[in-house]
Amino acid sequence: MYSYRYPHPAVTTDIVIFTIRDGQLKLLLIKRGGEPHQGRWALPGGFVEMDEDLETSARRELEEETGVSGVYLEQLYTFGRPDRDPRERVITVAYYALIPSDQVRLQAATDAEAVGWFAFEELPPLAFDHDAIVAMAHQRLVAKLDYSTIAFQFLPREFTLSELQDVYEIILRAEVDKRNFRKQVLALGKLVETKKMKRDGAHRPARLYRVKSPGKVDIIK
Repeated sequence: MYSYRYPHPAVTTDIVIFTIRDGQLKLLLIKRGGEPHQGRWALPGGFVEMDEDLETSARRELEEETGVSGVYLEQLYTFGRPDRDPRERVITVAYYALIPSDQVRLQAATDAEAVGWFAFEELPPLAFDHDAIVAMAHQRLVAKLDYSTIAFQFLPREFTLSELQDVYEIILRAEVDKRNFRKQVLALGKLVETKKMKRDGAHRPARLYRVKSPGKVDIIK
């Protein structure tokens, strides 16, 4: 076996998981059960094994630490500040994922002491450089609303246009014009009307739609 003369950094994957719950954009965090940063909240993640590619590592760590699997996952950025991990020289490849909150049953396992959802606006102090990773993931999410169908990943199998508009407004933290929004969304040709209706309180029943290609994010511009 060839022996390299130079030291090698370790490689990890970290995952930013977004969902929308109780009218808020929320993140999935784990409480670290061991050092470093024992007892602090962090993103799910861990070291890449020698026989894994990066996405396989990210999905494995996510399932081991939270019980979450089968979600939309996209590579975000590589973070490599020399002092980001006190154990050794560690480079992390960050991913972000979007998930409807009603499809997840959380569980803490392996080195995670606890797992839970936190409002994006009210995050606790995070371990390592995970605050920078979260900030970049949120910027990417907001940007992709403008040129892709990424918002559809937050929705249940069937949904109303009002529920889709809520997703946009929660992420953008701004109101969206209802008439123009509906016109633009339907013009994309990415939704299918189910012929079913949903009643919300005293309001008139609303049409239910579904996504033509669930789990796929299309570029629309």
